[in-house]
Amino acid sequence: MNDSPRLPSSVSRLKALYLFVAFIMIVFAVRLFYLQVIRHGYYDAQAKASQLKQYELPADRGELYAYDGGEIVPLVLNESRYRIVADPELVTDPEKAALELSEVLKIPAGELEELLTREGTRYVPLAQKQTKETREAVAALGLPGIFTNEKQPQRVYIQGSIAGQLLGFVNDAGEGQYGIEENLNDRLNGEPGLLRALTDQNNVPLLATGDNVQQDPVDGETVVLTIDVSMQRQIEAILEKGLKDAQSESGSLIVLDANSGAVRAMANYPSYDPAAFTKVEDAALFQNAAVSSPLEPGSIMKTLTVAAALDSGSVTPDQSYFDPGFFTVDGATVRNVVESSGSGTRTLADILRLSLNTGATWLLRQMGGGELNQQGRETWHRYMTEHYQLGKRTGIEQGPPNEELGTEAQGIIPDPTDGYGLNIRFANTSFGQGMTATPLQMAAAVTAAVNGGTYYRPTLVAGTIDADGNFSEKQPDIVKNDVVSDDVSAELRRLMENVVANNNRTVLREGFQIGGKTGTAEIANPAGGYYEDRYNGTYVGFVGGDTPEYVVIVRANEPKAPGYAGSIAGRPIFTATANALLDNFNVSRKSN
Repeated sequence: MNDSPRLPSSVSRLKALYLFVAFIMIVFAVRLFYLQVIRHGYYDAQAKASQLKQYELPADRGELYAYDGGEIVPLVLNESRYRIVADPELVTDPEKAALELSEVLKIPAGELEELLTREGTRYVPLAQKQTKETREAVAALGLPGIFTNEKQPQRVYIQGSIAGQLLGFVNDAGEGQYGIEENLNDRLNGEPGLLRALTDQNNVPLLATGDNVQQDPVDGETVVLTIDVSMQRQIEAILEKGLKDAQSESGSLIVLDANSGAVRAMANYPSYDPAAFTKVEDAALFQNAAVSSPLEPGSIMKTLTVAAALDSGSVTPDQSYFDPGFFTVDGATVRNVVESSGSGTRTLADILRLSLNTGATWLLRQMGGGELNQQGRETWHRYMTEHYQLGKRTGIEQGPPNEELGTEAQGIIPDPTDGYGLNIRFANTSFGQGMTATPLQMAAAVTAAVNGGTYYRPTLVAGTIDADGNFSEKQPDIVKNDVVSDDVSAELRRLMENVVANNNRTVLREGFQIGGKTGTAEIANPAGGYYEDRYNGTYVGFVGGDTPEYVVIVRANEPKAPGYAGSIAGRPIFTATANALLDNFNVSRKSN
């Protein structure tokens, strides 16, 4: 029998409990060491990730300026508006919040409550482009989960609704649509900045922490346009009145600087107010028809045909010919209009003054050595496409900058060697039928023909203003020199002045050069041929002193007033425009 003492069972159990507790503490200590030391970096990053938020800092959109005489003035500026947004997870009482917000935002409470309880997102816009006063009223409510600091720039049109189709507009997403706004969108938008910051439980950034990163935004460029505000306003009024007088429902009018290619004014009727673009029901109204809508220009083309025949050496300035009053070409008949007074001996001046279709056809024959043939077609085609740049986009800053997607139309010039009835087709092109061009393309081509032979790329951008207010002027872009020779250019000006002196004496001013040419263009029937009673009216002309300063082109679609479309619609609009230029815009007088 063993007489040694035994520990009570309670002491054994207590020792076991101590050992167990000690073991647990060791496990916790090891775990804490693992988490706080070995895995510290990982969990610190995870904690920061839950609080570290990244915000885009929007850049201010570049503003647009223009000329008013010799002064640069604002045209399109920015005004700060605010987006009111909600984080549904932080909204404590959606029903109460909806009722209070409804009073300020003038939005039905039920609609707001539905937004405030939306699941699956922490960013719900409640109202767009609110004024500073509305933003402050919302902020004063002190509602959890409602944020008011997100700025939205609002375009403000200082000069009113002028040049709507030229400018385009900025949509609610901040992207430029149509016109200059779309073409220069990347330049105007600038580059957004970045803020990465630790936030509190309400997602409000905590200032002055070492983890914050801020990259400042780069604001968009401030761009100066070539247009003159006063001139733009006047020609818009002239165009609208002239079209209404001629009973035409739409048309275009352009004033081009003859010595730089700068567009000083460009108008379409009807137009729209870019500040109220959401009210426009027909999207076609957004298009700038002066650059996007080609037409068969009619007899204004004869100015270019005369210049090409002279420049190619096919005719001489003093040359005359017998005009039979009609030509039969490929089984078709080229005739003159009634005002041409029949057959007889004619000069180059007569071709323009009497607007002879047969005269333009005769010029094409001379380019072929006296016959309508491939040589003449190819010579005329070369002048149209390589000298006058027809059938090509000018590159004017309108619509998408991608040429394939752009709103500027290319126009159509037929191939001189491929197709049927080539001689009659090219005879038609010599007087502006059977080919198409936009008003801008025709204005640029005639400008090159009368300014001494330099084709300037038409442009709407005069330059930029930097952050210090310094203006950097864009230099003219010369596409081609020697479009025609100086002598040919001078002769064309003389011939166009003769047209005005005989047909439009009301616009004559002593001491100034004023030349022009009407066009009455048949409208093609999609079913084939031409309508017998539908015409477009056109006019192209110039004003200046010793040399042309402005080239003006007019388009009037299907005027209903009696008479030839170019005479009853195009000519009066040109006359009013020329008088406005001479009276108000410092056109130089001749030196002698």
